[in-house]
Amino acid sequence: MTIAVEEQRVRNLFERVEAVEDVANSLPETDGRRRRLLDVSNAALAEEATIRPVIAAKLLGLSEKSVRTWAGEGVLVVSQRAPRLLLDVISVHEVSHVIRELRALGRDRDLLDAVWHRINDRALADRDDFRESLRQMRRGQGRVLRPLPEPDADGR
Repeated sequence: MTIAVEEQRVRNLFERVEAVEDVANSLPETDGRRRRLLDVSNAALAEEATIRPVIAAKLLGLSEKSVRTWAGEGVLVVSQRAPRLLLDVISVHEVSHVIRELRALGRDRDLLDAVWHRINDRALADRDDFRESLRQMRRGQGRVLRPLPEPDADGR
């Protein structure tokens, strides 16, 4: 399969998945249909399984060298290293969302660090124990380990 054909196939997949994600994200988090729709979109991505760095570069608007560096840094998940490098298509899709958000904010430089931080923040926010800790904090439960400093005369 040629690079152009493979790129178009994956681009079409991403468009279909994002249409499902848009509908899912319009539903409240407590709505079970939201989770089911997101599961369907993840299953569609999982069927594709892997993607070549050259295709990922085209989809992300990066150089192939940058994609390989990001894979080496763990921002993109490597599915296979030999006989050739293949990336996990789900991680490429997730990174595509983050890059799009950052570029919409006018950010085009130092994307590696910004993407890495956003992905890690999202992973933390998705943890059940973290969400429970936030709920406890909002209810005023827990204990203060280090009090905030008192504001000075200027209110700082």
